Amino acid sequence: MKSATTASPVLHFLEDRWDPTVAAGLDEPELLRYRSNLLGSDLRITNFAGGNTSSKVIELDPLTGNPVEVLWVKGSGGDLGSIKRTGFATLYQEKLLALERSYKGAEFEDEMAEMYPLCAFRNNPVAASIDTPLHGFLPFPHVDHLHPDWGIALAASANGKSRMEEFNREFGHSLVWLPWQRPGFELAMMMKRIVQENPGCDGIVLGGHGLFTWGQTQRECYLNTLQVIDSIGQFIERHGRSKGTARFGGEAVPARPDRRELAMQIAPFLRGRVSAKQRYISSFSDAPDVLTFVDSAHGKELAFLGTSCPDHFIRTKIRPMFVPWAANEDIEELKKQIDCALAEYRDQYRAYYRTFAKPDSPACRDASPAVVLIPGMGMFSFGKDKTEARITGEFYTNAIHVMEGASLLGEGEVKGTVPQCPPGMNPASFKVFDNYVALPAAEAFRIEYWALEEAKIRRRPPEKELSRRVALVVGGASGIGREVARLAAARGAHVFVADRNEEGAASVAKDLASITSPELTGSAGVDIRNRESIRKVVGEAALAFGGIDILINTAAIFPSTPDGVIPDSMWASTLELNVTANYLLADEAARLFEEQGLHGNIVFTSSANAVAAKRGSEAYDVSKAALSHLIRELAVSLAPNVRVNGISPATVVRGSAMFPRDRVRASLNKYKIPFQESFSDEELRSRLAAFYAERTLTQKAIDAADCAEAILFLASPHARCTTGHVIPVDGGLTEAFVR
Repeated sequence: MKSATTASPVLHFLEDRWDPTVAAGLDEPELLRYRSNLLGSDLRITNFAGGNTSSKVIELDPLTGNPVEVLWVKGSGGDLGSIKRTGFATLYQEKLLALERSYKGAEFEDEMAEMYPLCAFRNNPVAASIDTPLHGFLPFPHVDHLHPDWGIALAASANGKSRMEEFNREFGHSLVWLPWQRPGFELAMMMKRIVQENPGCDGIVLGGHGLFTWGQTQRECYLNTLQVIDSIGQFIERHGRSKGTARFGGEAVPARPDRRELAMQIAPFLRGRVSAKQRYISSFSDAPDVLTFVDSAHGKELAFLGTSCPDHFIRTKIRPMFVPWAANEDIEELKKQIDCALAEYRDQYRAYYRTFAKPDSPACRDASPAVVLIPGMGMFSFGKDKTEARITGEFYTNAIHVMEGASLLGEGEVKGTVPQCPPGMNPASFKVFDNYVALPAAEAFRIEYWALEEAKIRRRPPEKELSRRVALVVGGASGIGREVARLAAARGAHVFVADRNEEGAASVAKDLASITSPELTGSAGVDIRNRESIRKVVGEAALAFGGIDILINTAAIFPSTPDGVIPDSMWASTLELNVTANYLLADEAARLFEEQGLHGNIVFTSSANAVAAKRGSEAYDVSKAALSHLIRELAVSLAPNVRVNGISPATVVRGSAMFPRDRVRASLNKYKIPFQESFSDEELRSRLAAFYAERTLTQKAIDAADCAEAILFLASPHARCTTGHVIPVDGGLTEAFVR
């Protein structure tokens, strides 16, 4: 075997990130974790949750006390970049190898996966992946199985085997080639045999799939992996130089300069159409490599072929949806094209299922695409949350790189059977375009609807109450709005925080990261008195997540002056902010809800003052009374697609931006409540809150969290039959009883 030295190699693209001072203090399992994290830190080496690593470690058997060889291998569904020691499955190597004696052939290989738990060392509950035997049956202490774009490009080339042999001669490697075989026990047997037949080989190229490399030590394995991948990258780059700068047949549709603004407009429409069966969150990319592909002459044909690597395919489905959109067509024409393309895509997907499904196959899944390509604009990808949507897009970007690399390795039409085709498989099932070989549809189905993959899906935790929903929380920088944002995030929603205090909104969005993922939040400044400002923030939320499902506004103003006299200008601004701004918000949200075609929810914040008349707060009270009726009017005008409700809280003092120190002091003086100037703001607020609580039936102070609970109840599926109502959150304030 060609062994890598332990010195840093000369790399053109990748980096040797190994720190010997860190590695020196680690035992073998921790070195495996360290090696895995380094490999997973570079998406050019492997995708998120893609590939796997292993080490064979000598440990003491807890039963016998004797040393035994234990296979440590990445657990099912784990991610190399973030995996911890606890993320690895551990199996008795001797027991795993013994399974070969009971193996009955490829038709029964799924039965072998049921045996892996019986091989577990120390009753480790981490599920062993389907790739476990691929590592166990290779006779090397440390093994990497990765899906680098360059490696898959070679593996997915119609002339891949001959190019691999050319690569070996040029770079002094000894890679060997295996034709396509679905991951599993049969592939492990094939890999075992080819290594035995080719002593001295330093890696395996799996046709249409990926790359295996290894080493005698952790460091050697890491370096060998880097060297092989980097060298393949150099090899492809050299071939690419002779092809010029044009890619995928050259540009057919120019990228639109206003594509991001257009993406804001089309995102809700597209999300609504894709979400016909269940809601999805979207991610948008107009990265240069994406645009090069979607705008190209060959983009549509290559997209239709689908992906090759199983890791890509599981995320991106059989193929993306390509939407034809000419340079001279407008957004309305794009909508028509989306509807046509989507109908065709779903018909094709259902036909694909009917063609290959067997009686014991899982039921047909959602026929909607996971990736949508639009010339001149970019790529939308979809998932149950933003992270999954982004990762799906990243996987298809990897597929684009693979197709590019394969095309650069082309040298005219390849005659005969492609090297990915194994004995016994129909060569015609491997479709080729511009030297790129796609995974046969039958094999794609065997992976997508594989019982083992279905089991992985069933192991996912249940989704939360507001999962797959986007909440735009206006006034979210403080008080009730901040509590709404926190509670919505805790219940699974994607939360976009908007406030006139842009820094405060950003701070709340950042704080939500401790409750949810940073990717599931966003923020922006907004002036809700200005329609254009509202339209902009709605568009930003739509571009971030695909659309909006819930609009919540808690922003309001309570006018006050030292002498208690409200000037005309303050009266007008109170009505503008507390009434008209809510109408503008609802009107802009209604446009988006109509585009989506999905059920939407609006919840506004009125007040007990809308019912209970008081002295000295006429402007505020009248504005809230008007808002309560606006809620009813909107419920009528936006039915049945949108539910509109509100809450009417009594005074919320603690944590409210409407109660600065001066207003609290004025209220304490008004109600003759004693206090000292040395009291902190919180002490002053607590005294005032306690006074308000004494006037209610429940004798409880109203907190922002109480209001947030009511708001999110109205916005949730629990209130699906409630619209046009304003729920009191006032502790039982008898003056506010509706008469």
